Amino acid sequence: MSGVGPVEPGEGTRAWGHPETPTTPGTPARPRSRPLRLYDTHRRAVLATLTTAALLAAGGSLYATRPREHTPAPPAPPFPSQVVDVTYLGSTAVPPGAPPRTFAFEVLLGVESGPSVTVTALTQPYAGLSLTTAPRPPFGTRAGSARKIVITMRVTECGKVPRNAGLPFLDVTLRNARAIEEHSFILGSRYAQDLSESLQVACSNSSR
Repeated sequence: MSGVGPVEPGEGTRAWGHPETPTTPGTPARPRSRPLRLYDTHRRAVLATLTTAALLAAGGSLYATRPREHTPAPPAPPFPSQVVDVTYLGSTAVPPGAPPRTFAFEVLLGVESGPSVTVTALTQPYAGLSLTTAPRPPFGTRAGSARKIVITMRVTECGKVPRNAGLPFLDVTLRNARAIEEHSFILGSRYAQDLSESLQVACSNSSR
């Protein structure tokens, strides 16, 4: 019986959009069609984009970052009272032409470290005494050095000074790059004894 049967597909032809038919072992794989190759390329690009987005959403980073170097701030300079020392040296001659009931002492002011320190004022606590210094404030002293100061006192009212000074001190106002401070320096027993003797001599002929 003759007739025209169904047309058989040619070699290498496949249904559009369907996967390849598995081949028999030993049979060479058929090449993939151009539409399927384009589909594979597009699929790989989409997967790479999704992976990157997932990493970024999780807080990750695709690139190693170098930590920033932190430069510590320089330390603040010390307070002036922490680096200044005042030492009593002893009594000395009064300046020429000084009025009666006047006496003088010498002290040494040293600065151990830090920026230079300026003395802006130097006083004593007794109302019946006046005080002057040489050099006169303000004057500065650098770190690692010391300055000799001559303190001249004059009794202005004997009734307002003690005959026996127990722990006399000097009030010194200090200034450096950190702060301004008023600090009391107790100069020790030698200064207390010399001051008491000077006050007794100055007020020996005066009534209290």
